[in-house]
Amino acid sequence: MTVAEQAPPVSGLNHDQIRAVLPHRWPMLLLDRVGKVVPGVKGTATKNVTGTELWFQGHFPGEAVLPGVVMVEAMAQLAGVVFALAGASEISYLAGVRAMRFRRPVVPGDQLALTAERTGGGGGFAEYRVSARVDGQIAAEGNLTIADPANQRSVRKV
Repeated sequence: MTVAEQAPPVSGLNHDQIRAVLPHRWPMLLLDRVGKVVPGVKGTATKNVTGTELWFQGHFPGEAVLPGVVMVEAMAQLAGVVFALAGASEISYLAGVRAMRFRRPVVPGDQLALTAERTGGGGGFAEYRVSARVDGQIAAEGNLTIADPANQRSVRKV
C-alpha cells in the first residue's frame, strides 16, 4: 500500500491548522494557507508577501526584495507539511538544497504560490521538487531534502 493510499488528501489548512503541524512560530512561520496536500506525495500553499515583514527593513531600503533564503524556507515549510502529514515527526530539518534558481524578484504585494512534490528519499529523508510562482511566473525553483531525525536509520549524535 502506498503512502497516498494510507492517508487521504487534506485541503484548506488555515494558519492555526498549519501551526498544529509545524513547530514554526512568528516571525518564521511563513505559510499563510495550505491548499491541498496528498500526504507524503505533494502539496500546494500560499505565502502573502507584505511590506511589514522584518527582512524588508534591510533588504533593501528603498527597493524591497524578498530574500531568496526566505523563499527557500517557505518552500521547505510546505515540504515539511507534506512530510509531517504522512507520519514524519513534528520537527523535521532542511537537510539539503540543490539546483535552486531564482528567476524574478519578489516584492511586497506579491503572493507566492508554492508547490512541493516528492521525488525520492527513504530512511528518514524525503526529496522534493519545489517551486514558488508569482502570477504564474516562476520566482524560484529547485530541490530540497527534508530529514526526520526521529526516523533515520543511522543518526550520529554530535
